[in-house]
Amino acid sequence: MNKCTAVVRFDPPDRLVALFASVHRLEARHLLCELGEDHGDDHAAMLWDEGGRPGSAVWARWAGKNLRLASLGWCSALTPDEEACGLFDGHPSAHAWDVTDPTLEALRQELAKGLSDLFPEYGEGHES
Repeated sequence: MNKCTAVVRFDPPDRLVALFASVHRLEARHLLCELGEDHGDDHAAMLWDEGGRPGSAVWARWAGKNLRLASLGWCSALTPDEEACGLFDGHPSAHAWDVTDPTLEALRQELAKGLSDLFPEYGEGHES
């Protein structure tokens, strides 16, 4: 499944910047949704993690230009190799390992052309 292409401008108000100044540097930037396409719920991008404590990841959630911050726990799903999902608990759409960023994938394939020893998964016979 491809990654959602939603983007929103995060422009934190001065009071929020001041509130988190001692622990996080909040700056205006664009956020990209981390969920799979057609997720059918608010978009989401993780802003920071507080070290793995329950509910410790702070996510930006948005629909249109209405953006809010939410402290959410991590999805507990693991791959057979015990790799964590990387999204929040109860997220809509597929788990992170089933979501492909087509731009990043195209970049990997281009890099693999000259660095095949670093990208063996893109060796002979790989379908683009």
